[in-house]
Amino acid sequence: MSDRLFIFDTTLRDGEQVPGCQLNTIEKIQVAKQLEALGVDVIEAGFPISSPGDFNSVIEISKAVTWPTICALTRAVEKDIDVAVDALRFAKHKRIHTGIGTSDAHIKYKFNSNREEIIERAVAAVKYARRFVDDVEFYAEDAGRTDNEYLARVVEAVIKAGATVVNIPDTTGYCLPSEYGAKIKYLIEHVDGVHKAVLSTHCHNDLGMATANTISGVLNGARQVEVTINGIGERAGNTSLEEIAMIIKSHNDIDIQTNINTQKIYPTSRMVSSLMNMPVQPNKAIVGRNAFAHSSGIHQDGVLKNVQTYEIIDPKDVGIDDNAIVLTARSGRAALKHRLQVLGVELEQERLNQVYEEFLKLADKKKEVNDDDVLLLAGAERSQNHHIKLDYLQVTSGVGVLSVASLGLSIAGEKFEAASSGNGPVDAAIKALKQIIRRQMVLKEFTIQAISKGSDDVGKVHMQVEYEGHVYYGFGANTDIVAASVEAYIDCINKFVK
Repeated sequence: MSDRLFIFDTTLRDGEQVPGCQLNTIEKIQVAKQLEALGVDVIEAGFPISSPGDFNSVIEISKAVTWPTICALTRAVEKDIDVAVDALRFAKHKRIHTGIGTSDAHIKYKFNSNREEIIERAVAAVKYARRFVDDVEFYAEDAGRTDNEYLARVVEAVIKAGATVVNIPDTTGYCLPSEYGAKIKYLIEHVDGVHKAVLSTHCHNDLGMATANTISGVLNGARQVEVTINGIGERAGNTSLEEIAMIIKSHNDIDIQTNINTQKIYPTSRMVSSLMNMPVQPNKAIVGRNAFAHSSGIHQDGVLKNVQTYEIIDPKDVGIDDNAIVLTARSGRAALKHRLQVLGVELEQERLNQVYEEFLKLADKKKEVNDDDVLLLAGAERSQNHHIKLDYLQVTSGVGVLSVASLGLSIAGEKFEAASSGNGPVDAAIKALKQIIRRQMVLKEFTIQAISKGSDDVGKVHMQVEYEGHVYYGFGANTDIVAASVEAYIDCINKFVK
């Protein structure tokens, strides 16, 4: 019988710590329901004591999902645990995830402490959490750089204190796969009572080794993996759920099974990318636009003769179906509703009607409306209550002529207009915008992404604007890339202008 590998998804906690990717509670519930459909075993819903928003999100996610365990993060502090217990009160299956740094660097510089005191604090936190819940996970932060002998002492102590899962994070993404695998193996061989708990991996991708380290940990005995959709997370990100799931599925020699419905992977990836306004790199394994594309003549010839020559994964296994219903201007509400349901989005009838009207406008501009377009439309209500809105934009541009833009804004219901020339249409439009919004803003980053392919595609624009020492993130999407750029800039401004 195959071993069971538990999938712990931290998209809504670690993944959401990426600057500019924060979700509101409704959006988090959407993602949580999709993770449940995907087959995730544990959903880390947030860090309740960190903010009222995180606290409320854990409560609402606990109500929204049925069978996955809902996990709340804490530090090894009683107040943190008290708040987590309160946030988890509606969860059908609940877990508290508490812990403390164990590397010498953390002990000395972060806690100004010593090894023995850290063990005492770890044990106290686990015992305190066990007073409220039966499922307690302990994380040994920076375990990747923690001496194995001392780490084994910590792990043994927290298991005796009642930890049901022990997380061995490579917090800085420093370990080599051989080192990380050896660390898991050492713990299994040297920790008395290790069989009473599940060892978990939590690897970061700072050196591009998160997936390799995670698989090495699994091959050496870890039976829970902590992952995120699309590998999002702080700095260079976390281990990708989709990569681990498909490695396990593709390698018959790895006698391990997960509960993941792999056909839900692609729509889940698209949903997270859209809601968090975070593009998936085209060459991203499993879910990138080019993951199943073949451009070289040799590859094309081989794939045409037999797909197994260059494809080890059937695209349909991850939810990419070339025969999916195509949405056009002639599609009805039922087709749109079905596509949204496939993507894990349920809308009330009133909201569906609003999205359908926007869908028809977009479908008049495009031959086909794809999944990312649909998700953008479904999430468009986030801008409806903005203080500043774009009323119109007109741009004149071309080769050998000066670019000129005129635009109109609605600011708290009051109308404003301006015009300006610039070094290109986007520059002209933003200069006109700045004539109305008279603030000293600096554009720090400007990224354009086409969602799929074609000259009629919706373009997504991501921007970072610095204002009074703070960086604000904005997003825009439109078939007109100049309009998308202006919308992204306005989205930034709405973050600091009330």
